Amino acid sequence: MALNSFDPIFYRSFYRDLAHLTSDDAARHYREFGRNEGRVGAAAALREKFIEGLPNQRPVLEVGPFASPLARGENVKYADVLTTAGLRARAVELKLDPDGCPAIDYPLPTLDLDGIPERFGAVLSCHSIEHQPDLVRHVQAVERLLEPGGSYFLVVPDKRYCFDHFLPETSIADVMTAYVRRRKVHEVGSVIEHWALTTHNDAMRHWDGDHGQPRIRENLDALRYALREYQADPDRYIDVHAWHFTPDGFHELFGLIHKLELTSMRPVSVYDTPAHRQEFCAVLTKPDQ
Repeated sequence: MALNSFDPIFYRSFYRDLAHLTSDDAARHYREFGRNEGRVGAAAALREKFIEGLPNQRPVLEVGPFASPLARGENVKYADVLTTAGLRARAVELKLDPDGCPAIDYPLPTLDLDGIPERFGAVLSCHSIEHQPDLVRHVQAVERLLEPGGSYFLVVPDKRYCFDHFLPETSIADVMTAYVRRRKVHEVGSVIEHWALTTHNDAMRHWDGDHGQPRIRENLDALRYALREYQADPDRYIDVHAWHFTPDGFHELFGLIHKLELTSMRPVSVYDTPAHRQEFCAVLTKPDQ
């Protein structure tokens, strides 16, 4: 079971058919049946409830909000790879509402968080961490931005229910390879995975067991396109996924990074993926001292 992912009181009240269970019986039901069914084990497993855990009185930084930021308010600032004007233009290109793009306080074309001078009570990212070329250095940069006791709130795609379904889950070996190489852009393997080895992105179909098939099986040109895209400029950042997670794998991986003393932050909450969704929520927290 993913870390801190179960609240028996919530579980029994959310599902009326389970209201009669004791807390122990509810936990047993969740372990044996609920997880596989995608039942919601805690309110914070849902992104709309998860963000309610952000601090109200302390400054918050949201990384990569694009056209639909999760955090709002006077204490919230935004960082993205594009300027405000750039985000709005990109939104129009993708037929999204440009008015949904917030004013970007920190444009970061090189994804370098170290250029931000402020400190925050929380950092938030949604479907962003999987794009970082060097996972360890990204987490280290977030740690430096956080005040003591601050937390990194993450909404992360679950590879089982998105286009990454057929790709292998990220291992500590993958992460350490990028760290040792000080990777700043994605390597050719990640570009090939994205363009040739991914599948459809319909969460409902994945939950129903219909995973489709990797693009390459239907179109070999997908592989040719990926190679051309990378070889056009190997030093250019191409926006693809470098990492592929499940809740349990995420918990284990970041526990290992913490134990290796590569960061003082450790996972304090990792919630299971709710049914018919393709994302899970997690919190990494920095010590008070």
